[in-house]
Amino acid sequence: MTSEVADPAQAAGIAPAADPGFLGRHGATIEYILIPGAALAGALVVFGVFVALFGKNPLDLYFYMYQGAFGTWFSWQNTLTRAAPLILTALCTALPAQLGLVIIGGEGALLIGALSATSIALTMPTAPPFGVQLAMAAAGMIGGGLWIMLSGALRQYRGVNETISSLLLVYIALAILNHLVEGPMRDPASLNKPSTREIGAANMIGSIPGTEVHWGLVFGLIAAIASYVLIYHTTFGFAARVAGGNVRAARIVGLSVGKLILTICFLAGASAGLAGMVEVAAVQGRTNANLAAGYGFTGILVAFLARQNPLAIIPVAILLGGIGASGGLLQRRLGLPDASVQVLQGIIFVFVLASDALYGRIGFLKGKS
Repeated sequence: MTSEVADPAQAAGIAPAADPGFLGRHGATIEYILIPGAALAGALVVFGVFVALFGKNPLDLYFYMYQGAFGTWFSWQNTLTRAAPLILTALCTALPAQLGLVIIGGEGALLIGALSATSIALTMPTAPPFGVQLAMAAAGMIGGGLWIMLSGALRQYRGVNETISSLLLVYIALAILNHLVEGPMRDPASLNKPSTREIGAANMIGSIPGTEVHWGLVFGLIAAIASYVLIYHTTFGFAARVAGGNVRAARIVGLSVGKLILTICFLAGASAGLAGMVEVAAVQGRTNANLAAGYGFTGILVAFLARQNPLAIIPVAILLGGIGASGGLLQRRLGLPDASVQVLQGIIFVFVLASDALYGRIGFLKGKS
């Protein structure tokens, strides 16, 4: 005679989502997907209401956003091109976060990296293109790395809040860029928009074969994967996470917290500096004020939405890159200002910060009835 009640073990195997053990094991992972996703959806709804107040159909808004970001192969290429610097600048925030540091100076490191890369290229007019590209990448990473490491050093040795110092360093970097571009490094032929001399078409890094997406996307993917391996699969990364969880305990067990801070900040700045080099060598061909396009600030949003996980940064950067890429289509089809996507990004940031209080507080994700 068979029982009408299934065996508990069999029931758990048939429906693992209802098994408290399953939720207990994977609840945190589900949270990291569900909560940011809900925050993003909520921000889109609020932005839709905002657009509706101006007489536009929110459904048309969402349709054109999708079309502008992912609707065609051209849209995809535009999205991926924009995602490349976002991945690198997001790492500038995500890596120090492993140590409990809030660094928001990726924009400044990007500008310094661009200046450094351009400067080294202009001093090598007869060198082979590959050598110039390597030198530009190295100069950009060193320049950006030292710029953010300065913020880490101020935190470690002078007790200066790294969030404030890294933000102020952005404006210092912008002032340095404007001074050099409009003064010592200015190309006399650049009349309307002050710029440096061009690095030369031969020194541009070009695009991935078969696409119009530049190689910066590959650099970003490699940097994100390497960062994930460094943080989660090396003793250095383990030490950084220990120090980020409890600095006092890290010092008790003999970890050099100061060295960890300086190293992580240098690597973070190097990522953003590489983004600056890519913008020069793949997009602009020279340094000018166009480089201050806000990639560093959007990278902060990408890092927070990805919960500081280097691998999660990749899809989030593509999503935010798509939102940015859709701005032109929204302007043409709905008459919205091109800056409207920046309003959406601001709303998303507010929702992401507000949703942070929900982590660990959703009962059913802990397997509770």
